[in-house]
Amino acid sequence: MAFLTEHDAIYKTKEDICAHVGDDYAEYKGAIVPPIFQNSLFLIPTEDNGAPSIGYNYTRVSNPTIEVAERKVAALEGADGALCFASGMGALTAAIMHFAGAGRHVVMIRSVYGVTRVFLTDFLEKRFGVAVNAVNGDSTDEILSRVRPETSLILLESPSSAVFKLQDLQAIADFARPRGIATVIDNSWATPLYQNPLAHGIDLVCHSASKYLGGHSDIIGGVAAGSRELIGKLSGTRFLLGANMDPHQAWLLSRGLRTLPVRLARHSQSALAVARFLEAHPRVRRVLYPALDSFPQRDLARRYLSGCSGLLSFVPDGAPEGIKKMISKCRYFQHGVSWGGFESLIVGISVGADEQSAAAGDSPANLVRLHVGLEDPDSLIADLDQALGWLDR
Repeated sequence: MAFLTEHDAIYKTKEDICAHVGDDYAEYKGAIVPPIFQNSLFLIPTEDNGAPSIGYNYTRVSNPTIEVAERKVAALEGADGALCFASGMGALTAAIMHFAGAGRHVVMIRSVYGVTRVFLTDFLEKRFGVAVNAVNGDSTDEILSRVRPETSLILLESPSSAVFKLQDLQAIADFARPRGIATVIDNSWATPLYQNPLAHGIDLVCHSASKYLGGHSDIIGGVAAGSRELIGKLSGTRFLLGANMDPHQAWLLSRGLRTLPVRLARHSQSALAVARFLEAHPRVRRVLYPALDSFPQRDLARRYLSGCSGLLSFVPDGAPEGIKKMISKCRYFQHGVSWGGFESLIVGISVGADEQSAAAGDSPANLVRLHVGLEDPDSLIADLDQALGWLDR
């Protein structure tokens, strides 16, 4: 667990935060890159009276390499502090379990990451008696209408990573906070560069650091950021679960964060070009990307998002077998399930019947998700153009 320091407060822009927050290494002989404390324990010095001094003792509790990454994310999110976890699911499940319990009730956006949904419905609800209501993510009225006297948590993901539904964060936070209901959001798609939910009253922000924060498809990690009080309490949950991040993963995360602003700007620019190409293509029925004027929640996107990342979805005008053929014929877009790295990826996505209208009007949704990487955007567009020609072959 790490909280921001006076040294961190020097840096105001997100570019400067990514480059320098947490990097006060005076005791490390001027190292420009933080050392990796790849050790499980730290010796505890004692004062003359034999009482232990304050410091590090065990990496499952704290570690200076991990704290560098935590301070960077906390500053980017406008939080007091942050906690690094072994995975994005580690961060989300710890947050959920901190607020949920037997006899309590959780309101969940239906289009949250699928494993998160399974954790709530198949694990907490069936095994431990936590009541869960899943709601559409684009209706504030529906979200708030499901709140009960025993509701302890509203779980958000905005935009969600398949159909890109956005939630009105301020309205939900304004409703929940005076009622003692916690709000937690998965902010992985937008990153702290393009959306800061804490500024709109959300209590806790979680990220899959495996995505854009790391940015090189070489780490698994998660981060949670929030107030000093909440992060202090959540650290106890992480301690009990043993879900802390490894020091080497944290070192890679800090390295990735240094280049996040330049990487994300390129992802955003290229994704918009790809989205516009797809929107104009005769074999594409619909494109879902919050930067497009045609996006159903464009006004909400403009209110909360200062930019858009490289993940988008579209509905090809073809049968399922033709869509599989199209995916297999891509050359630059590789077939893979994750996103947020340097590489472009493509995958078919199954969405529930209640989400199909958001994806494809009144027709069944054959949704294809793209992650637009750092390759030349003209090469990516040409790749999709030739692949779409295979829809009916």
